[in-house]
Amino acid sequence: KNVPHTIDKKRVWDDVDGDGLGVSVDVEQLKRRRIEEAEAAEQELLEDEEDSAEDDVDSMLDSASENEDDDPEDKRTLKQRQRAASNAPSTTSTNLDLTPSSLALKFPTLFSDEPPPVPKVLLTTSINSTLHHEAELLCSLFPHSTYIRRSSHRYGHKFSLREISKFATNRQYTAVILLKEDQKEPTGLSIVHLPSGPTCHFSIANWVEGKKLPGHGNPTNHYPELILNNFRTPLGLLTARLFLTLFPPQPELQGRQVVTLHNQRDYIFLRRHRYVFRDKKETEKSVIGPDGKPVAGVEGIRAGLQELGPRFTLKLRRVDKGIGRAGSEGDDAVQWQWKAHMEKQRTRFNL
Repeated sequence: KNVPHTIDKKRVWDDVDGDGLGVSVDVEQLKRRRIEEAEAAEQELLEDEEDSAEDDVDSMLDSASENEDDDPEDKRTLKQRQRAASNAPSTTSTNLDLTPSSLALKFPTLFSDEPPPVPKVLLTTSINSTLHHEAELLCSLFPHSTYIRRSSHRYGHKFSLREISKFATNRQYTAVILLKEDQKEPTGLSIVHLPSGPTCHFSIANWVEGKKLPGHGNPTNHYPELILNNFRTPLGLLTARLFLTLFPPQPELQGRQVVTLHNQRDYIFLRRHRYVFRDKKETEKSVIGPDGKPVAGVEGIRAGLQELGPRFTLKLRRVDKGIGRAGSEGDDAVQWQWKAHMEKQRTRFNL
């Protein structure tokens, strides 16, 4: 096949062994490397024990006979350990089980072993904002979300993000979303994980509401399915985990709605669709598997998509350890921040 060489195909990784947020490493390769190192160290210990046993003159004959008997079994176990390559290697799906332990220790409330609670989201805007319609659209996107206007009198008290987060924590909210505007257009999104952070700040581009999409559909109140694509670094897993806490863990499949967060070159494309399974038309081809052959059992079935909206593009700008920059203390208050020089090398990505 003539496969085009895109920038994604030429992606490079940092040649380090760390798993910090500022390091661009593939967590899957990092975990595999550490497992291989642990197995190699264990093998060295076994070899040292065998050498010490061979040095014992009294048990030399017995150890020799045991080694002869164990050799074919060891070869058999090694053959069993070697796994064949998958026919369909998943290059875009996000595996949150590969989260580094250092990341889980740094954000224990976000990466907890307990089952996640049902999300309850408080959504608001910047002070005296006019984005009420856009905020209502976001409420339809995130289940169990409540929009509270942040308009205030000129002499009234203007609550800060920390005060709003404290108010929301006392009322069992799990997250606060702050929508920012510039010239009556949505330009930023801040997501606070309650009760103690972290806070991720995103910039918004290419906002299109559902009514302006050709052939759009109307969303329902069903819990959507969530697809997280191509988050491969520790920073990417942190971002994916934060979005995962905004949606209920058990989707309602009868609604046939799916929300996709696709990361490509550090831009997160958010889309919401409704899918339907229909009969294949005569002019359409069957679904082809990775081996180039039609997938058995679904030769006459195709999937149709209808976009519901809204659609927009996010780009991660900063990660704060606590609730916003003012609510984070210590030298590591700002865990990660986007800088212009990060995009100097076009084949290196942060997520």
